[in-house]
Amino acid sequence: MNDGFIKTAAATPQIRVADCEYNADKIIGLIAEAKMRAVKVLVFPELCVTGYCCHDLFYQPVLLNGALEQLARIVKVTSGSDMLSAVGCPIVFHGELYNCAVIIQNGEILGVIPKKFLPNYNEFYEARQFTSAPDGKFDIELLGKSVPFGLNLLFECSDIPELTFAAEICEDLWSPDPPSTVLALGGAVIVANLSASNETIGKESYRKALVTGQSARLICGYVFASAGEGESTQDLIFGGHRMIAENGRMLADSGLYTTGLTISEIDVQKLTTERRRNTSFKCGAEPEMRRITFAMRPERTVLTRNVEALPFVPQSASEKDKRCFDILQMQAHGLSARIRHTGCKTLVVGISGGLDSCLALLVSVEAMKILGRSMSDIVTVTMPCFGTTNRTKSNAEALCTILGTSLRVIDISDSVRQHFKDISHDEGDRNVTYENGQARERTQVLMDIANEENGLVIGTGDLSELALGWATYNGDHMSMYGVNASVPKTLVRHIVYYYAQNTDNNALREVLTDIFNTPVSPELLPAKDGEISQITEDLVGPYELHDFFLYNGIRWGFPPKKVYRLAQYAFGESYDSETIKKWLKTFYRRFFAQQFKRSCLPDGVKVGSVSLSPRGDWRMPSDASSVVWLKEINEL
Repeated sequence: MNDGFIKTAAATPQIRVADCEYNADKIIGLIAEAKMRAVKVLVFPELCVTGYCCHDLFYQPVLLNGALEQLARIVKVTSGSDMLSAVGCPIVFHGELYNCAVIIQNGEILGVIPKKFLPNYNEFYEARQFTSAPDGKFDIELLGKSVPFGLNLLFECSDIPELTFAAEICEDLWSPDPPSTVLALGGAVIVANLSASNETIGKESYRKALVTGQSARLICGYVFASAGEGESTQDLIFGGHRMIAENGRMLADSGLYTTGLTISEIDVQKLTTERRRNTSFKCGAEPEMRRITFAMRPERTVLTRNVEALPFVPQSASEKDKRCFDILQMQAHGLSARIRHTGCKTLVVGISGGLDSCLALLVSVEAMKILGRSMSDIVTVTMPCFGTTNRTKSNAEALCTILGTSLRVIDISDSVRQHFKDISHDEGDRNVTYENGQARERTQVLMDIANEENGLVIGTGDLSELALGWATYNGDHMSMYGVNASVPKTLVRHIVYYYAQNTDNNALREVLTDIFNTPVSPELLPAKDGEISQITEDLVGPYELHDFFLYNGIRWGFPPKKVYRLAQYAFGESYDSETIKKWLKTFYRRFFAQQFKRSCLPDGVKVGSVSLSPRGDWRMPSDASSVVWLKEINEL
């Protein structure tokens, strides 16, 4: 459970209706398998000790007594284990029969949760045999001991403060006011659903929507275990559907018509951090909760869940294309609204032949299409200087010409040399002044052209560059509207590629493809043999790593040691541990040192879950110290 990962399983045993001993054998077998696989939270289906489809047999004392006998066996086999298990069993309380989740750990019953909402429509008639959960706090004598009984039970781990467990039963989730809502507001971070959800056409997808939606609304882990093989097929079929969801994301889905365990790891640290960020979620505000403490020894959890190496880039081709289309639309509509508001006559875009300026131009083109304006109202400016290569220069000019913009080619070499002369800088000294002098000269040219043409300078810098501070202050750092400000570098590449693949213009596709394949470079140092000499990723590190650090370390607030562990897991053999550690240190060092640049960013629309705008998601003092973060990295 180190780093907040709780290995969780949803279990569907093969059963026989009303054969409690057989069912207990299968349940005990899955408990043993779960222990072997280091599971810490295990959830079984509704009424799995007896079978859900016993119907009027639930009136028979023989069945109910048999269920208690086998429940005692199940409880006993958990002795010596700190795994928390939820088992479905019928329980008699105050003369009434309840459909219950029995919470078990280390040879003891910690509590019993009755079902609140009993379906009594269509194929269901549970109210015929069962009673709805009573309001209030009760104790029940069960297997010779007094244990808590009721709806509002929370099971809190004394050793892992982020781990609080609760349960509801099947129809409870389908109701307009699920018990899990109150339980989560009371502090439950993992919610179990013990279910016997039969299959009908379309129900599987609806069930998935319910589970993922509830986990998102409650910012929780949601574990759903449904009845399967062995339930009566007299009138219904049960698919044994098992799901584990986390804050709207499906971690594991068994599909239909299988039995056994479905396992993943729920990150309770991530969930509790997100709840703190979300001011609409007032956790702990429910005073009627009954809190039961249990112990669970923290240990390192072996990960099996998917950790995406490129968290900003969808894995499937169709989702990736949709993401690219949606972002282009958001960027373009944001820019078109700014054009309307300012009444500007032109857009001024500096074009380098690289990815970022290419995307900024494509966004400008789409904005002009929205407004029904001519592409000639886009003034594109390419400004070759000491480091410009023929490849990037020709790509820049070709792109602007093909798109029908008003292209200007302005060689800034003489202007920069004059500036060096003015400030007594030796051109042979290729230091930061040499580099930044070119970047600031380009920005001055763009700003002055914008004044001349009643235009807006469109910023090209992306989210990854802003995170690293890889921009010249008051150079490419500045614009009048930054369309790429919340688009990470790894996604910029895919948007340009998406545009190339979806244009009917072969010439445009060809130049975009070459831009896509061009190494990322500021081109501020002279070329070597006509080739780019300054490769950005050689200097600051691979952008795929930095985007991973940005997403996990900043968006989710994970500590560096957890980001490091996840990066090792996600990138596998792509990067060795020392390389990841090196660039992780670079990321945190630069992220803290360069905040002053982010504190005065131009406007730019937010398009994703991460934004570093001082007016958007991110508030940080420019003089914050990175000592604690770097210390943790140095100790890895």
